[in-house]
Amino acid sequence: MGKKRVARYRQAFREMSVERMKSSDDITKLAAELGIHRSVLYQWRDQLVAMGKAEGEPQSADAGLRRENELLKRALAEKILEVDFFRNALQKVEARRQRDQTPGETASTSKSGSGCPCKAS
Repeated sequence: MGKKRVARYRQAFREMSVERMKSSDDITKLAAELGIHRSVLYQWRDQLVAMGKAEGEPQSADAGLRRENELLKRALAEKILEVDFFRNALQKVEARRQRDQTPGETASTSKSGSGCPCKAS
């Protein structure tokens, strides 16, 4: 079993670092000053953007609701695409059935009890 990672830096430090990163000309120098690898700064930035706490998005009580609304809209769009796909597939199947059937066509199976070789009496 792998070791559980423990957060080494507080959230406030991460947010401050990302804010400084926005105004910094040399990310490598900033990372050395903060005592972290520069890739960690980019990871923190991406995490904060995903949480809606960076890139100038206002931090308000509505931020969570906006995020949830966005997720619900995306899920609805996916379901609409699925419904359209299945509707088109059903139309194709029905069209194929109508094309393959001709009036007065004989059944594909024989009637039961009429000389079935499976029962030897």
